[in-house]
Amino acid sequence: MHISISEKTLKSLICKQVDNFFTLENDERKSLLQSLPKALARCDENFSQNTNKYYSDVKGNTLFNPYHSVQYTIFLYFLSSEVASTGNTELADKLYYLNRAMNGLDLYYKIELPTIFFSDHPLASVLGRAKYGCYFCFQQGCTVGNNHGQYPIIGDYVRMFANSSIIGECRIGNNVFIASGSMVKDIDVPSNTIVFGQSPQLTFKQMPEEYFLKSSPFKIHSKS
Repeated sequence: MHISISEKTLKSLICKQVDNFFTLENDERKSLLQSLPKALARCDENFSQNTNKYYSDVKGNTLFNPYHSVQYTIFLYFLSSEVASTGNTELADKLYYLNRAMNGLDLYYKIELPTIFFSDHPLASVLGRAKYGCYFCFQQGCTVGNNHGQYPIIGDYVRMFANSSIIGECRIGNNVFIASGSMVKDIDVPSNTIVFGQSPQLTFKQMPEEYFLKSSPFKIHSKS
């Protein structure tokens, strides 16, 4: 993976950001820098599967631009997760909070997103402790959350368009588009479906699998 700035500059950047927003003690700096390679490896795996033009350089190499806000959002999520795995939860909390302050995304490091996911302008989105399938996508203003302690189970390649929600005891199938402004609450959605409306008055539109895959941002689907 090609990083658009030097790794030295990236290290300085993240350390200064944490220190300016909060504080960064010497032991935290060490933990952060030790976790950085694993976070970058996860970025590489994630970004390399994305067909978006900003995720590759002119030579076709996977690109990480720390000044691309969505890429940096994903990087901070991975970094907070890796730091948490070392037991340094206070530093992980700082990185989570930094991500929320800088990028407007509420994505706690204990939320287990799939290895490959995609976000397009994730401002004001809140992702709760659902079970997320592979190739999950979300846009701005999306919410995944619980109802009376019950969280959704989300299948593979579920795409949440702007200001949509999945709440409560839901089982969402594979290849499902949640239309902009829709709210799915305590109801199951079959695979290969576009969902419109607000629970309990939802409209399901069944479509062939090819309809979903042709607009996918993931390389694996372009080969299908």
